[in-house]
Amino acid sequence: MGTWRTFSRLTTAERLVALEAGLGLTATWIALRTVGFRRWKRVLESLAIRKKTNVPAAEVSAREIANVVRMEEAAARNLFFDTNCLEQSLVLWWLLQKRGVAADLLIGARKDANRFEAHAWVEFAGAALNSTGEGHLHFVPFEEQVTWMGTN
Repeated sequence: MGTWRTFSRLTTAERLVALEAGLGLTATWIALRTVGFRRWKRVLESLAIRKKTNVPAAEVSAREIANVVRMEEAAARNLFFDTNCLEQSLVLWWLLQKRGVAADLLIGARKDANRFEAHAWVEFAGAALNSTGEGHLHFVPFEEQVTWMGTN
């Protein structure tokens, strides 16, 4: 009940972002398992282009960006299933692209105790937006990311 009470206290704009994030996370969870990363990222890119605002990225305030991050994180916490960093980062990247923010989706890897680990996060102006603390710093981003993601 507390979740609904909190949701009802949000502004209309915040509710729309939270709902959009929840739908995006659900669709992304399904799509990554059915059509794969490259195809789904292309779909998100096309959706962002169609709905992109005419507001230059420089005019999008840090407060607005933080609000999108906050709403996306809240949506991820309150879904009926768990999402991973790739799903959350893809959706956050898409939400920001739609708002004219030229954020970067980064995917990195590391080897820790003979285990290969990967992590995804979103950066804007060199700062990680959705990677708590400095955990992402332990991952080396793939250098040819744009090419292998199929965006070239």
